[in-house]
Amino acid sequence: MKRASFIDIGTNTALLLIADLDPVNNRIIPVLHRQTIVRLGKNVDEQKIIDHAAMQRLIQCMLDFKELSKEHKAERIVASGTSALRDAKNRMEIVDEVVMASGIVIKTLSGEEEAALTFTGAIAGMENVPERFTVIDIGGGSTEISMGDMACLDQSISLDIGSVRLTERLFSDQPPSETEFYAAKEEIDRMFTGNLEPFFAGREHVFGVAGTLTTIAKLVSGQKEFDPAKIHNYPLHYNQVRQLLEELKSLTIEQIIGKGVPEGRADVITMGTLILRQFMRLLGVQEITVSIQGLRYGMALKELQQLQGENSNIL
Repeated sequence: MKRASFIDIGTNTALLLIADLDPVNNRIIPVLHRQTIVRLGKNVDEQKIIDHAAMQRLIQCMLDFKELSKEHKAERIVASGTSALRDAKNRMEIVDEVVMASGIVIKTLSGEEEAALTFTGAIAGMENVPERFTVIDIGGGSTEISMGDMACLDQSISLDIGSVRLTERLFSDQPPSETEFYAAKEEIDRMFTGNLEPFFAGREHVFGVAGTLTTIAKLVSGQKEFDPAKIHNYPLHYNQVRQLLEELKSLTIEQIIGKGVPEGRADVITMGTLILRQFMRLLGVQEITVSIQGLRYGMALKELQQLQGENSNIL
């Protein structure tokens, strides 16, 4: 048994999973979950630079996660960066500063690597997984869609449509004007058109991961507090998403916060919901199963497989 920490550094949120890896029984046993809204990707879409303030937020988050890892006796920390780091011209400077300040080495994943790890992580440890399924991850900077089965990933794409990126680009305020909302819908449709066709084969069983999906599930289920046990495997229906979007697009940020959305996500949840609505509408998806897992679990599964390989070599 090996205990390790896995950190997913996204455009909006940094997520920590501390887990015990059991190579004998092929299990990932969660010990601790944490999330911090860092907004690393603030203005990255326009400027292609992660600014000093965002870097300092990231460094502080990594120091906090390192301390938690130490408290829980994690033997190793694995950290991955996604869309914001992919886009930033100064990503190597950011990575170097984080290493110097915290000792944590961040690997920047390609969109394809992110999609593949998210695909395996979304269903890790689940029972009765469908023979063929699709996974969608709506992030702050990009959206990854992948399809396959338990043995093989057949198809994956990474698109530069994310809740932070498109909110900064297309909304001047919340609520957005009708013109801005329509322009956002048109841009999302343009990005999806021509890319979704291969995924019609896996539209009957779709899993959704990351903060946009879990926040939407919390809102439509009427939960006051976020309860991972109630969100994991939650069946999210198209009509619920459509009705929630109709409500969100007319609310101020303060009103959205009043509904229970965290302050750092309240300004981008409308766009995230619009991305999800258009994905479901264009692909004809009536229901998505929400998973609280994702990239971190894919990273943990990869580490577990490496551990199993080391053990087999010893034997």
